[in-house]
Amino acid sequence: MEKESLEIKLSRYMDAGFPILYINTFEEKKASLCIEESAGGRDILEWSYAEGLKLFKNKAIVEEAKGELARFPFTSVLEQLLTEGLYDLEGKVLVFKDIHHYVNIPEVIALLKELVVKINEGLDTIIVLISPVIKIPPELEKFITIFEIEYMGFQDIRQEIKRFIEMQELPKVNDALLDELAMAFKGLTKFEIDNLLALAYSDDGELTKSDLKVIFDQKKQMIMKSGILEMITVKETIEDIGGLDNLKTWLKRKAKVIKNINAAEAFGVDMPKGVLIAGVPGCGKSLNAKAAASLFEVPLLRLDMGRLMGKYVGESENNLRKAITMAEAIAPCVLWIDELEKAFAGISGNSGGGEVTTRLFGNFLTWMQEKTSPVFVVATANNIMALPPELMRKGRFDEIFFVGLPNKLERQKIFEIHISKRRNNDLSKIDIAELVEKSEGYSGADIEGVVKDAIENIFADEKTALTTDDILKTIQNTHSLSEIMKEPLEKMNKEYKDRKFKNASK
Repeated sequence: MEKESLEIKLSRYMDAGFPILYINTFEEKKASLCIEESAGGRDILEWSYAEGLKLFKNKAIVEEAKGELARFPFTSVLEQLLTEGLYDLEGKVLVFKDIHHYVNIPEVIALLKELVVKINEGLDTIIVLISPVIKIPPELEKFITIFEIEYMGFQDIRQEIKRFIEMQELPKVNDALLDELAMAFKGLTKFEIDNLLALAYSDDGELTKSDLKVIFDQKKQMIMKSGILEMITVKETIEDIGGLDNLKTWLKRKAKVIKNINAAEAFGVDMPKGVLIAGVPGCGKSLNAKAAASLFEVPLLRLDMGRLMGKYVGESENNLRKAITMAEAIAPCVLWIDELEKAFAGISGNSGGGEVTTRLFGNFLTWMQEKTSPVFVVATANNIMALPPELMRKGRFDEIFFVGLPNKLERQKIFEIHISKRRNNDLSKIDIAELVEKSEGYSGADIEGVVKDAIENIFADEKTALTTDDILKTIQNTHSLSEIMKEPLEKMNKEYKDRKFKNASK
C-alpha cells in the first residue's frame, strides 16, 4: 500500500479541525510548501524570529507584519494576535517556526492553550508548529498531532539525480551506477542530496563511482549528528569468529535474502526481521553483529537505547521513532542493539522513567512485529532472564541463539585466529592442542586477552618469537570467566536449556 503524502495528511487533519499540527523537520522551506498545498485556499499567517510576521494569500505575501510586531518576542505576537485583533484569525492557518525555543515558556503555553480553547469553541483556525526538535509541554500534549517529512524514496532520488544531470548537462550515467548512487543517497534529505550532487560535480565535472565515498562520509555525519545512532566502521568478517557454526550458517542463509531483496520478495520470501543472540559475556555476540553487516555488505548502525531518553513529554518515543525512521531510510542495513536487557530494565516499575521505558518497549515490539523494511536487527543480551517474555515471542525475531563458553574445537580456532593475526610466522611452532587443554572454561575474550598479554610480555622481554610456554605462563596467571562467574553461568546455562534456545555452536 502506497504511503500517504504529508500534504494529504495535513489537509485531512486541517479539515477535521485538529487544533495544533506539529511538523518535526529542519527543512522549513519544504514544510512551508507542504502547508501551502494543504491549506485548501485558507490564508496563511506565518511567524519566525528571523522574518517576523507575514500574511500569505494564494501562496503570495500580501502583507508584512504591522509596525514593530515583526520583531516582537513570540509571547507578544501571540498576545496581540489574541487580544488586539490585528488580524482576523477566522479561516486562517497560523504557522509558527522554531517553536522549540519557546514552548517551555509558561506565558507561551498559556496563550497557545487560550488559542486552542477558542478553536474548540468554534474559531476556524489551525495552528501549525515547525521545528527540527520535538518539545511538547504536558499542558499541550493532548492538543498536538506530530508529523514528519518522509525521506525521499529510491525512485524519487533516482529522478532527482537524473534532473541534476540534465540541468548541469553532465555526461549520462549508466543505469547500474544510477541505482548505486540512488541507494547510497537513501536516508538523506533533498537538501543534502542536492548539496552532495553539487559537490561531486564541482570535484571533476561528472558523477562517478568515486563519489560514493563522499556520500558515505556525509551519511556518517548525519548519523553522528543525530546523537542516537552510530555508524560503525566494520573490519571484522565472519571468518574472524571462532566456532559458532550454527549461527554462522544461519547468517549466511539470511545474507542470500538480504543481498537479493527484490528477487526474494518476488519469490514470496518474507523480509528477515533479525536475531537475538544471548549468552555468556565475551563469547562473540558483538562480533557477530559486526560480521553480519560485513557478510550482508550493508552499513552497521548501533542504537544506544540510553540516548533515547528525553526530558519532555513524547521526546523519548520520538527519538526512537526518529532512529527507526533513519535506519529504514538507510536500509538495507544491520541495526545493532547491544545489551538489550539494560535497555528495557524497569518496564514494570512505577516511576515516570519506568512508564517511559514501558512505552518505548511497546513501540519497539510493535515495530519488530510489523517491520517490512530491510533493517536486520541484531540484538545481544548477556542476561536473557532480565528480558520481558513478550520480546521472545515468535514473530519478533527470526531466531534466538544461545552462545555458551567455547568447546575444544572452538577454542582451537580462536587461538589460531588471534595468534595468526599478530604473530602468523610463529603459529606453526605453537602447540595449539596443549593451549586448548589448559584453557578449559575460558571465553573467547579470555583467550584473546591471553594471546595479547603473552605477545606484550615477549616484546617487553626482548624475545624474537612467541612460544607455547609464553602463552601457558599467561594462562596460569589468568582467571577464566568460568572461575569468576561460576554460579551465574551455571544458572544461565540451565535457563537457556530449559527455554530450548538454539545453540550457536554445533
